[in-house]
Amino acid sequence: MGVEDIGIMAKPPLSPKRRFLTAMFGGPVDRVPVGNVVSVITVELMEIAQAWFPEAHLNSEAMARLATVSYEVLGYDTVMPIASVTQEASALGCEVDWGAPDLMPTVKTHPFAETQEFHIPEGWMESPAVQVVLDALATLRKAYGERVVVVGKVMGPWTLSYHMMGVEDFLISTLQEPAKAQRSLETLKSVTIDFAVAQMRAGADVICLADHATGGMVSPDMYRDFLLPIHQEIVTEIGCPTVLHCCGDTTDRLSYFAQTGVDSYHFESQVNVDQAVAIVAGEMTLIGNINNPELLLMGTPEQVAEACRAAIEGGVQILSPECAVPLTTPVENLQTLVEVAEGKL
Repeated sequence: MGVEDIGIMAKPPLSPKRRFLTAMFGGPVDRVPVGNVVSVITVELMEIAQAWFPEAHLNSEAMARLATVSYEVLGYDTVMPIASVTQEASALGCEVDWGAPDLMPTVKTHPFAETQEFHIPEGWMESPAVQVVLDALATLRKAYGERVVVVGKVMGPWTLSYHMMGVEDFLISTLQEPAKAQRSLETLKSVTIDFAVAQMRAGADVICLADHATGGMVSPDMYRDFLLPIHQEIVTEIGCPTVLHCCGDTTDRLSYFAQTGVDSYHFESQVNVDQAVAIVAGEMTLIGNINNPELLLMGTPEQVAEACRAAIEGGVQILSPECAVPLTTPVENLQTLVEVAEGKL
């Protein structure tokens, strides 16, 4: 009996976890994965999960339950529980307005603004804003860890400096008092490293390093001189699969991002896919970059699908919204990414 008589069984589809991680490292997959490394939470998804902001920033059970919607409702290959950018800021002593179901949290006070001596509060890792994240990750790991990618997220030292010093004061310091800016970055990098390591121990498979040295606010030379060596150190210290997220048009610093050692870059629609692929090919993979305000929020599923197909054809390895989605984004548009990836649209 020959092979033609018994037939050849088709390969089974990859699990969401294997699909995402294989694509993240540039390997072959059964289809383009879809995943979120920043928030895809909307008011509509809060209603479905019966878990609401601001409670879901502060209660681990609500945080974990809300995170499940990206897999259970949207069909993504990931779950990521940290919707805010203020968990570390709260733990470090900033006053935080935790927002509302239709309003994301914001930092209200900046402890580094009135001092030249920068210190990390003792015991910050034990604060409720940090522990809620670790507990939620542990819950998600237990429920999904063998099948779905559990993503953690940390703020990088540039973003933390915005929170601790104030955006304007920090950016002015990079120009007028560079030694002060450097002290802030050096002080706060340990927060990023320690929180990332704690998230991995709690159950995260991947860490998103969100650090907003964004185009339009920060020059590529400033990124190279201030932040590149620190990002390299952070990636080395945390030692896990890592995605860098930075907003805006970052085309002019993509080559520097590729030198950080991150595995993937999560990028926005302001960056041209063809240019991005040409710059970073073989150095890191790309996650993105479906536009939020014009397409996911205001567009039709057909328009979203067209952008998804263009991103895939352009060489994006993992399909994703470009950044944290607006809270009133239609669920149908978020589901379109998976429908395109599966060849249904």
